[in-house]
Amino acid sequence: MNISVLGCGRWGSFLAWYADKIGHNTISYGPDDDVYRSLAKTYKNEYVAYPKSIEVCCDLNHAINHADIIIIAISAQGLRGFLPKVLKCIDDNKKTQANDKRIVLCMKGIEETTGKRLTEVAIECGVKKENIAVWVGPGHIQDFVRGVPNCMVMDSYSKELTKSLADTFSSDLIRFYYGTDIIGTEIGAATKNVFGLLAGMLDGLGLGVLKGALMARGAHEVAQLIKTLGGSELSAYGLCHLGDYEATLFSQNSNNRLWGENYIKGVKSTRLAEGVATARAVEKIAKSKGIEMPITHTIEQLISEQRPPSDILSTLFKRVTKNEF
Repeated sequence: MNISVLGCGRWGSFLAWYADKIGHNTISYGPDDDVYRSLAKTYKNEYVAYPKSIEVCCDLNHAINHADIIIIAISAQGLRGFLPKVLKCIDDNKKTQANDKRIVLCMKGIEETTGKRLTEVAIECGVKKENIAVWVGPGHIQDFVRGVPNCMVMDSYSKELTKSLADTFSSDLIRFYYGTDIIGTEIGAATKNVFGLLAGMLDGLGLGVLKGALMARGAHEVAQLIKTLGGSELSAYGLCHLGDYEATLFSQNSNNRLWGENYIKGVKSTRLAEGVATARAVEKIAKSKGIEMPITHTIEQLISEQRPPSDILSTLFKRVTKNEF
């Protein structure tokens, strides 16, 4: 299978490495910037070393024309601006039509300005609904490249596409499950990053013992959100959300957890933390839908109002006592 991975950052470089490892003809694309140029020159970054069988390029048209399957691994907030370029390249290739190629989104986020899920953004940009999928679930590149396996989820609007993609990318390193709830899968995957921010704050405050409560109540909040948006609340307790908590709330490799810990320390994080924009997006959704999400609201306040974390955490504990379920 011909695979093109668009985006050569941490996750994108892993996906290209993985696709090649399991036998696919792989191109790793990146814009002509410092990250790409370093990778093209050395065939490695701080996470992974590429074999020479992977083609590294900054020609988007070439990467698109090569692919049967296009994997996109960029910032979630950059998707709307990037997809028209991808679709133009497909349209410019006279041998195929824009909707013939399958597109897999490997980002976890919600568009901050609109509150849209990423597949909704893709469809609005012109991707055919039946050709768009998401690849989510737990796992860090640092573990995968050492041969540590994990379980992930492939989901889409089409059972046939979900099964085809999951079977295409399954191996002894990643066990895939077929997703059956695109709304819940996307919302669950995006919101786990929000709780990763608070997990890092708890670490910074020496309150890591509260992560158990954060896991339980956070998943409950997300279940209510998913249900309100038309998905299955059980998705919040699956691999896309609760299953990804170990990699997000506890791992030293989690950018979102690190962002929260650095926030407490007064240190600016330089790595992408998708949870920051997603927290703002979810706060808007919750307000518009009338959903009570106190933990998410707390995190959004911390980010937007720069309030002392200890003050807001104490506010959560002063809320009226209620039934757990």
